[in-house]
Amino acid sequence: MSQAVPPILSVQPVRALVDEPFKVVVENLPPGSPVTVHSLHHSEDKDHWEAFGHYISDHAGTVCVAEDFSFGGTYTGKEPMGLLSSMRPVPGSRKGLRLRKMDVCTPLLVNISVYSGHVAEGFMEQAPLASVLTERWYMAPGVRRIDIREKGVRGTLFIPPGPGPFPGLLDMWGGGGGLLEYRSALLASHGYVSLALQYFASGELQTAELQLQYFETAFNIIKDHPQVMPGKVGIFGLSLGSIVAIYLAASSTVIKPRCCVCISGNHLYPPGETINGVHQGIFKNAYKIRADENNQQIWRDVGLPIPSDVSLKVDVGKINCPMLLVNGHDDQNWATVEYSEDIAQMMHTSGNEHLLTRLNYPDTGHLIEPPFSPHFRASRFIVDNTKERVILLWGGQTKPHSDAQEDSWKKILSFLRQHLCYSSTLKAKM
Repeated sequence: MSQAVPPILSVQPVRALVDEPFKVVVENLPPGSPVTVHSLHHSEDKDHWEAFGHYISDHAGTVCVAEDFSFGGTYTGKEPMGLLSSMRPVPGSRKGLRLRKMDVCTPLLVNISVYSGHVAEGFMEQAPLASVLTERWYMAPGVRRIDIREKGVRGTLFIPPGPGPFPGLLDMWGGGGGLLEYRSALLASHGYVSLALQYFASGELQTAELQLQYFETAFNIIKDHPQVMPGKVGIFGLSLGSIVAIYLAASSTVIKPRCCVCISGNHLYPPGETINGVHQGIFKNAYKIRADENNQQIWRDVGLPIPSDVSLKVDVGKINCPMLLVNGHDDQNWATVEYSEDIAQMMHTSGNEHLLTRLNYPDTGHLIEPPFSPHFRASRFIVDNTKERVILLWGGQTKPHSDAQEDSWKKILSFLRQHLCYSSTLKAKM
């Protein structure tokens, strides 16, 4: 492409929270010109991630990613946020990568560029026509980040800007362990005091035999915080964190969560009421683990058939707070949709099904994250009981999984507002 006036590339907003859409526009192109719009991120793990779409400029020499169709690339069709949601490691990268923000005090930097023609490889060896560096933040300005090391509990507390008080959330990730802060930082950016809890496979914090009382203590740390509204504390869990959330909501006599959000979990009863008991219950059926043609492990059969013995399941009939279950029909890690059906049946029998809301998404996998997060069909995982490094198949197809992440996040925030907030609670602004 040769022209006297160079193309103009704009991204609005150039600085935003990760769950906010942006608008990418290329102007001053010759009409009918093929161009490639490309995104590139250099991760904290020193890996490069990219996405790209192939476009043809209109009669005015303009390409608008939010409105125009991509004819090829990592996404096709009308995908306003395809430059983020379809990101993948560049060719030649290590296998089984997963993109996760570890330092929430810094932005996720994404370079948006436009190239002449329909390019499919070698982007870093070519000069773009124009580029814009964008900032994607999990933590809005004014959100406070506080290390928690009290009463045996470890984690990170995020407090929204402003005088408060605010509703609170106990935020728990899954069996991969460690301390993950990015969802809690984003929840604080939406007006919630959120505690990202460290509780599993976390180095010096030996929690395999941790009694579930640990989580009650963590919940009470939030509940008793002076910036938290009385009686307005919920629980947010994914995978193993959802198992714990369901158990606490049904069985704890110490805490009373106002509501629960459970992504990709189940209601198996934890033997011995310890985290190790949960994994013992899962891995007694480890012989049901199978592998696909790429030697990626599929765990969903481990939990099937669903036990008919009610003593092996949490008595969800005792749950007396609103609960939102979010699951994917293509979850290859756990039979979450089948378990949500069983939960609904048990709650119906007990007369508390009115407290249950279910979101089930087709062609969606296990790792349902905040919107515009890249889809990971499979990634590396360290199996806690053996320390074996494997590639787990999580499931999902990129387009429907990405749509599910966007839709479910909106509905999760609506659910939390309904059950935890008052009308003046506002999201922080970038």
